[in-house]
Amino acid sequence: AHMFKVMICTVNTILYIMCYAEVATIEDTSRELSVGELLERANRDRVPDFDEPPLIGGDIAISSDADRNADPCTSSWCLNTWLQWCFKKVQLSTYVFAASREVAIIVRGLESFSAVSCIRFRPYQNGDHEWLSIESRNGCYSYVGRQNNGAQTVSLSRQGCLYHSTVQHELLHALGFNHEQTRSDRDKYIWVYWENIIDDMKYNFNIINTLNQGTPYDYNSVMQYEKYAFSKNNLPTMLPIPNSNVPFGQATQMSQNDIIRLNRLYNCCKYAIAVLQKMLQNLL
Repeated sequence: AHMFKVMICTVNTILYIMCYAEVATIEDTSRELSVGELLERANRDRVPDFDEPPLIGGDIAISSDADRNADPCTSSWCLNTWLQWCFKKVQLSTYVFAASREVAIIVRGLESFSAVSCIRFRPYQNGDHEWLSIESRNGCYSYVGRQNNGAQTVSLSRQGCLYHSTVQHELLHALGFNHEQTRSDRDKYIWVYWENIIDDMKYNFNIINTLNQGTPYDYNSVMQYEKYAFSKNNLPTMLPIPNSNVPFGQATQMSQNDIIRLNRLYNCCKYAIAVLQKMLQNLL
């Protein structure tokens, strides 16, 4: 089958981006579920194929079950990410994502990074050694950060994963970011109700030694799950503190803090400054 392949580079010049759809589809996000709800719904009854990885955190791919309780992203590994490799290539399967609307959603997600950062996608070229392979596998998932040479799968199943928020969410995983509710200072901002979590899913709430890029905990992050994630009794598994009524986990796209972290991790200085200026203007 023919494959579309796209590369991302951390440079300030726009590289060639292959167009996969005649007209980009503008989604009605007003009725869209939060990214956490979409991911949980899409992965709820996931039955992986023999060649698919196990998952932690609902949608984070790991190499084997032996890694289930391990920190999926150490500081040194996340720092490496794809930075020194000029974040390589994304390929889209034309026979899987045949509908123009499906491809348009993915491309819109890819292009959203170049609009707010120095991350650039470009078509795969012969001789490239590392790339992301965006495929419609079983569910929505991605590895955190760069793994090995060659293709690295990001699954965006046609059955439930093709939303702008889920595309951004999985690409942020691939770029080195974990879920907000597992960040190192989580317990200062989120109360976890362990008694309400599905017993064999409690590891999904383990705290990780994350690099927070000097940004505050963000209830509006596209990486923050909603309050009923992995609930066994329809009761909340986490709530904000000290005010449990603060809305959280309802994001349908990257927040300003998501964008700042991305730019700081990849040294996109001018973009980070622009976002900070916009945030200051909103406060005035």
